[in-house]
Amino acid sequence: MFIRTKKSGGHEYLQIVHSERTGSRVRQRTIATLGRLDRLQQDGAVDALTVSLAKFSLHTAVLTAHREGRLPAAEARRFGAVAVFERLWEHLGIPKIIEVLLEDRRFSIPVERVLFVTALHRLMSPGSDRAAEDWCRSYAIEGIEKLELHHFYRSMAWLGEPVSEEAQRLATPFAPRCTKDLIEERLFDWHRDLFTDMSVVFFDTTSIYFEGGGGESLGQYGNSKDHRPDLRQMVVGAVIDGAGRPVCCEMWPGNTTDVKSLVPIVERLRRCFGVRDVCVVADRGMISTQTVQQLSGAGLNCRYILGARMRSNSEVAKAVLSRPGRYRQVTPPRTTSEDPSPLKVKEVRVEGRRYVVCMNDEQARKDRADREAIVEHLREQLRQGDKSLVGNKGYRKYLKTQGGQHFHIDEAKLRAEERLDGKWVLATDTDLPAEQVALKYKELWMVEDVFRSLKSILDTRPIYHRHDETIRGHVFCSFLALVLLKELYRRMEQRGWRGVEWNRLKLDLDELQYFTVDSAGKTFRIRTQTQGDAGKALQAAGVALGPPVTQVE
Repeated sequence: MFIRTKKSGGHEYLQIVHSERTGSRVRQRTIATLGRLDRLQQDGAVDALTVSLAKFSLHTAVLTAHREGRLPAAEARRFGAVAVFERLWEHLGIPKIIEVLLEDRRFSIPVERVLFVTALHRLMSPGSDRAAEDWCRSYAIEGIEKLELHHFYRSMAWLGEPVSEEAQRLATPFAPRCTKDLIEERLFDWHRDLFTDMSVVFFDTTSIYFEGGGGESLGQYGNSKDHRPDLRQMVVGAVIDGAGRPVCCEMWPGNTTDVKSLVPIVERLRRCFGVRDVCVVADRGMISTQTVQQLSGAGLNCRYILGARMRSNSEVAKAVLSRPGRYRQVTPPRTTSEDPSPLKVKEVRVEGRRYVVCMNDEQARKDRADREAIVEHLREQLRQGDKSLVGNKGYRKYLKTQGGQHFHIDEAKLRAEERLDGKWVLATDTDLPAEQVALKYKELWMVEDVFRSLKSILDTRPIYHRHDETIRGHVFCSFLALVLLKELYRRMEQRGWRGVEWNRLKLDLDELQYFTVDSAGKTFRIRTQTQGDAGKALQAAGVALGPPVTQVE
């Protein structure tokens, strides 16, 4: 490739030309015509072009020398994840919110930087806050040069510390009102336009266990969803809007039951977020007669779609499931009549209360097969006179005993369980059609996905902090990380990029690095090229990469 002049119409024109060899012949192809030479010389464009080409030539030489191993890097930093999530961090206004909340505090530590590093660490390399201090040194994050471990602990404590006594009147019954609550509410208020679907919200809880004591009050023994009843735990609740965006989270002592957690959440949405007309969707662990009365009462006037217990609720077990009626097939959005959902629904009313019975044929077949396998194993064991299985809860429910010595299969129990195959029951006071009630409840998986992210991708457990404040801050940083991740995916989906798997994207982002090299008394920064889905993430976040080689001034 070279530059030449060509006469035309009495003037000389400057052109960029590329030579191509075809067999034994060389052909010249004009890449671009830059303009009339006299005019380019007059306004200094030729000199500027010469300088640029020389600079480009130097950068190319530096890049080539580095790739060939003749210029070893003096420093290497990953920058892909930093570029994406720091841009989203800023767009969401999190630094400004932190700045405002710290106005009256005399902190000498860079709290905002600590929180960003912690959130990014949860996304990219989950682990303890102690590990984040060393991890961040390999990333190109501005303002972290003087970070120390105690900065992390102090910042976590600030997030989880109670706010003023006056503000505690808005606290939920099982936890004080903390700094993290103020951040959640200001994020929601500043981006209220993003939370366009707050007519329906989804709520669920999970448990997170502690290796140690679990703080002054949070760590308690309770119903462990982690299957670790031997360890103290805390309860974490999360609210998700109708589009799957995290709204807020709550942290309660580990002995807080699900049935007591729903009403406080609805009260907080009304009083602190200004959400008045809302329908809450939650799992069967949240339902009780008192809960339903409180939700429907004058104080809250909240609509609900709640999973109903089929075995322990006598009304559901006797009246709802036995009520005859024709099932209607549900076709979810974005499917066709040729590809219907296996879900079927029917509506049942009992003394003014509305229920929706749902059935999935595929799940029914699985339930039946699982039960038959258990029963067949039981029959084999009983033929041998082996009573060792009696203590197994999964088996025990299918056995009857006479005098505590003679065991046999409970045929009545088998028939009762068969009635439940593939079914679940929803209690609701909404005016939505039964099909919509069922589909809204199925969307509860979005909250389950949040908890999978909190526990797996963000790896908040086990927790080793010893104080309630730092424990709350630790978990909330994972929540902030999740907010960033969901915002990235929202923007990618807006561009039509769906189904991008996070673990793969994380690796692609980490492949983006820059290397600092010295050549001929000058310092250059060389960056790697984008790979895989990293380019999509950068575009979605609004990040434009510069040239592959830049000179450091």
